[in-house]
Amino acid sequence: MKPGFLPLFSIVAIVFLGGCASGVRIDTTYTSENQDSRAQFLVLHYTVGNFESSLATLTKPSNRAVSSHYLVRDDPVVTYRLVDENRRAWHAGPSFWAGYSNLNAGSIGIEIVNAGPVVGADGVTRYTPFSQAQINEVLALCKEIVARHQIRPDRIIGHSDIAPGRKQDPGPLFPWKRLADEGLIAWPDGAMVAAKRPLYEFQMPDAKWFQDKLSDHGYNTSRSGQWDALTRDSLISFQMKYRPAKYDGQPDAEIAALLDAVNTPQGMVLAKPDLHSKPYTARW
Repeated sequence: MKPGFLPLFSIVAIVFLGGCASGVRIDTTYTSENQDSRAQFLVLHYTVGNFESSLATLTKPSNRAVSSHYLVRDDPVVTYRLVDENRRAWHAGPSFWAGYSNLNAGSIGIEIVNAGPVVGADGVTRYTPFSQAQINEVLALCKEIVARHQIRPDRIIGHSDIAPGRKQDPGPLFPWKRLADEGLIAWPDGAMVAAKRPLYEFQMPDAKWFQDKLSDHGYNTSRSGQWDALTRDSLISFQMKYRPAKYDGQPDAEIAALLDAVNTPQGMVLAKPDLHSKPYTARW
């Protein structure tokens, strides 16, 4: 070898190593206080299937690929993480809530194994109940997610809220009031609802009033002034959550009073404000 010369493989190695060493060196000395979690919403679903079929649907490729961050099994009750919380799962589809659309990008999805609506031998469709153990598991999971991401109570919602008519899950048997009692979501003040109900028994508001109240609460409701399909579907979703004993999409005094309360300052009560480390301020 001539003095002052390197073999070709040595030159290549030096260039390669030099290239590896030239990556951006990140300095993490400073951290901005102006930030929050990418996860702004928590969306609850049921799977309409057993565990095996639900797992396959949520994990295997298909023409209509779907996924969720978590799957809560029914028997035995087990929580499976299917998608990391820092990544986007495909669980919401076309969606809207309180001015936000395409909620996949900013939400965490929980799928609960449940058969959903089932037609019985008598021809009547009935929703499948959730077991107490499964609901306890979902509540614990929700609390952990809320603690990690500081998700606001008014952003813990059902698939039926963000896609009324197209979706009905988690259905009328999902115990939203239990979530309220545990401090996860706010609930209409009972005294206010009782005080407002006689006003609407005396005179029922028109369709436009209901549309405005549903929209103010968060639904992507029509403003047509007519009782169109989207308005009734939105009302059904609202009824399933706050008055699940009757969810027919028909206006009545009780539902009007509930809609009035949820859109009134101090009309929503949060049982355990300390569950959310940041003070909760209602959207209005």
